[in-house]
Amino acid sequence: MIAIDLPDLAATAELGARIARDLAPGDAVALCGDLGSGKTTLARAVIAALGHRGEVPSPTFSIIELYEPPLLRMPVVHADFYRLAHADEAAGIGLDDYREGAALLAEWPENAGGFAHEPGCLTIRMQTTEKGRRAIVEPGLLWQGRGPWN
Repeated sequence: MIAIDLPDLAATAELGARIARDLAPGDAVALCGDLGSGKTTLARAVIAALGHRGEVPSPTFSIIELYEPPLLRMPVVHADFYRLAHADEAAGIGLDDYREGAALLAEWPENAGGFAHEPGCLTIRMQTTEKGRRAIVEPGLLWQGRGPWN
């Protein structure tokens, strides 16, 4: 595990840019943490660093937002599983189909069954601190040797 302090939005944007640099289709970025801990802010930073310009709505109500080339350098699924009552619901909304050839940014991943078992999963636990936020990063097997902690 690697702890990265994020004292302000600029630091969060920098972490998002560093994640985006190494993100590949098939990867999952599992964004964990309490309400207000910065999960959506970090997801927006990754999407912006991949080339998207404009608004990045929170997918809390839609559950899934899609971003595709040419707006981004690769397809990205931004999902917020907060409203799922059971992990089986993720399959019911066609998550596997959306993920085909895309990277996944998953908020509240535990509500969809989690992704930490996948070798391409980068788990980031967001925490609020007295000095801003902190990201606790746990790279999966395919993230070893790449990412913002190397």
